[in-house]
Amino acid sequence: MSPTLTTAAGAPVADNQNSLTAGQRGPVLLQDVHLIEKLQHFNRERIPERVVHAKGSGAHGTFTVTHDITAYTKAKVFERVGKETPLFARFSTVGGEKGSADTERDPRGFAIKLYTEEGNWDLVGNNTPMFFIRDPIKFPDFVHTQKRDPRTNVKSAAAVWDFWSLNPESLHQVTMLFSDRGTPDGYRHMDGFGSHTYSMINSAGRRVWVKYHLKTRQGIRNLLPEEAVRLAGSDPDYAQRDLFEAIEKGDFPRWDVYIQVMTGEQAASYRINPFDLTKVWPHEDFPRLPVGVLELNRNPANYHAEVEQAAFSPANVVPGLGFSPDRMLQGRLFAYHDAQLYRVGTNHQYLPVNAPKCPVRHHQRDGAMAFNGNFGSAHNYDPSTVHGAPSQNPAYREPLLPLSGAADRYDHRVDEDYYSQAGALYRLVPAAEKDRLTTNIARSMAGIPQHIIDRQLSHFAKADGEYGAKVKEKLKALGS
Repeated sequence: MSPTLTTAAGAPVADNQNSLTAGQRGPVLLQDVHLIEKLQHFNRERIPERVVHAKGSGAHGTFTVTHDITAYTKAKVFERVGKETPLFARFSTVGGEKGSADTERDPRGFAIKLYTEEGNWDLVGNNTPMFFIRDPIKFPDFVHTQKRDPRTNVKSAAAVWDFWSLNPESLHQVTMLFSDRGTPDGYRHMDGFGSHTYSMINSAGRRVWVKYHLKTRQGIRNLLPEEAVRLAGSDPDYAQRDLFEAIEKGDFPRWDVYIQVMTGEQAASYRINPFDLTKVWPHEDFPRLPVGVLELNRNPANYHAEVEQAAFSPANVVPGLGFSPDRMLQGRLFAYHDAQLYRVGTNHQYLPVNAPKCPVRHHQRDGAMAFNGNFGSAHNYDPSTVHGAPSQNPAYREPLLPLSGAADRYDHRVDEDYYSQAGALYRLVPAAEKDRLTTNIARSMAGIPQHIIDRQLSHFAKADGEYGAKVKEKLKALGS
């Protein structure tokens, strides 16, 4: 019998697969001390580079509204067609270290910080609309499989596929990762996605659920595996160089920004869980609505000051924009800000690249690098009778979010639909790309233990019979 998993304090862990939530689809509870401990320790595993998204590139730009969406949100960033908002964007690989190659097969981070007059809004996403897992309690475990083996200090394909085969909800993202889109041709030729389900609130106090899409105007372009490997050796900073040089010569990259919108009534009765990060919302049910254009038009003057010290968190939203019961989003609301506190410092929000361009008034003081004057002689408590002291404003309250259900560690795999969208994605891919997809998977799996191969092959076959058969055939040809 296996030994019992415990917390760092030695307390037995009853469930290491599901976060504590308020009801089956409710938000994650802060009292889940096991989840919090895992995320806090995970954020502190590396000094000083990011644990994930360590290798990145960034640029300044603008977001311009092209279509009216004020029916859905009161956020001032969207208040009129033609409005421009300054922003900073950072692109990144996910699993590699700071010195890794830009062309490795990996998802790409796509993070945007918009400096609005109501505060900073961070849209922190990827170049894929889905992810490998749906519960944040699994995130440290997942990333550990993508990093170095604790004994050999080299990456382990066996660990990667062991985890994926034991977490079949990963199949949708795995299919995307091993397709041509797993090796994008730089950062300009890929789409971006908020990935999570977020919310918008209009001036009447009505909430809708939304997904964000950013479609590249440069056209989708990907690297074939052989070219990606060649560039990894000859020009490991290929994506960084491409982005910098394009902006430097005035070839400013642009993305069209869209949203999908789902009402609360639709969410309650829709056939899939709209807050499941391993799935997408079908466009035929929820069409993309145009919103605006994102343009990058100015390179950083100093990489460390503006790219390395850029600190993003999905917790940074503004009035009219909000969150959802998406479990992974709920975990990231805590984990990202906590990571920046550790990585950059207590007062990282005062650094120029992170500082809001609107007035900031709060009662947080002191800490390392309080270089903004520490708010001078202003009082730092509330409530108070001090004239001019900042205080709460009920006008910014969000509408009620109804929750129900007993607090428990609800099984996030309750629907067991791991295969329909992964199979649909496979069938959508052109024949030549299907061949590359299955070849990429077979090469990655070759040589790992047979029981892991067998388990993963069963997942491919359940998604699509041809999918499983092709991978099996190519593994056999490789001697696995």
